[in-house]
Amino acid sequence: MTFSPMPPVPDRVPGRSLSLGSLALPSRFCLAPLAGYTNLPFRLAVREMGGLGLATTDLVNARALLLGSAKTMDLVQSTEADRPWCVQIYGANPEELAEAARRVAALDASSIDINMGCPVNKVTRGGGGSALLCQVTKAVDLVRAVVDAVSVPVTVKMRLGWDSTTHTAPELAREFEQVGVKGITIHGRTREQGFSGSVDISGIRRVVEATRAIPVLGNGDVKTLADAAHMLRETGCAGLAIGRGAFLNPWFFRQLDAWDKTGDPGPPPSLMERLAFMKRHFQLLTSVRDERFACLTFRKVAGWYCKALKPGHDLQQELVMLNSISHFESLAERVQERISQRSGEAWEPVDHAVAVPDGPIAHW
Repeated sequence: MTFSPMPPVPDRVPGRSLSLGSLALPSRFCLAPLAGYTNLPFRLAVREMGGLGLATTDLVNARALLLGSAKTMDLVQSTEADRPWCVQIYGANPEELAEAARRVAALDASSIDINMGCPVNKVTRGGGGSALLCQVTKAVDLVRAVVDAVSVPVTVKMRLGWDSTTHTAPELAREFEQVGVKGITIHGRTREQGFSGSVDISGIRRVVEATRAIPVLGNGDVKTLADAAHMLRETGCAGLAIGRGAFLNPWFFRQLDAWDKTGDPGPPPSLMERLAFMKRHFQLLTSVRDERFACLTFRKVAGWYCKALKPGHDLQQELVMLNSISHFESLAERVQERISQRSGEAWEPVDHAVAVPDGPIAHW
């Protein structure tokens, strides 16, 4: 098997250290929230690779949090090793979001993020997520209520607008800064696009230019060093929030941080290192919950590992039907046997689809 040459390393894009108000982050590269994926085990596994500035939970329904839903409480689970960490909340009622923010702050979260970007109907039909992009006054009132309720930094993650004719993000960013938000993350697509089409770099730049002092993080389609350099250079954003790119390459934050500091991202991981990460990820899944949770959750990501490791169709079929810890251990040994025969090969970055909504009516 042959591999294409590694792409050239882009020139560094100078920038300042990243802070959200009084919260200084160790790097300007952050793990963006992605429902169903950014759970505690994955956050911890990525942190162990190094270079991560801030990790954010899956989006959390404010009302469900107030009701103490068991599923919701699992979403806000954290440990001392998961620092600094941010909890992302969503909803349309200012009082509920303010009280949810107080509950989150009491959990010792480092910051609180308000979701105004989720495009799926499950969230927008209740007035939350990207639906708030259509109601500037309501959105500002909601953000003000959360900012006033807590002492930890509050940020907002949003899209450019509802559709191509309504890019309200620059106006919202200006207003949010005025009411005390400490940072903005802007995904360079509209709600109408979902995750399809291309990120609008110029749209992200307009949001950066609309703010005076708070950092704006660019988000969307950053999967390689070249993507990161392009986003930083062309938008002037203070940092990056990376979602799908982190699932494709868990070493991405370490590479980005090293590149940011020295211009050299370091060597790519080996196949054996990739396998070790897969095993560590599964181990963390078993440590936070039970065997069933670990197996069901791992099934969702097994395809990512198989795309990179290429252990063979038969092992991939077994991994996506994983049913026990002993089953995983047996499969991991068989994967190791196969990739050991290709031990001289480096792991090659892959562009493997991460299941996300492809439009506003998609189900997630």
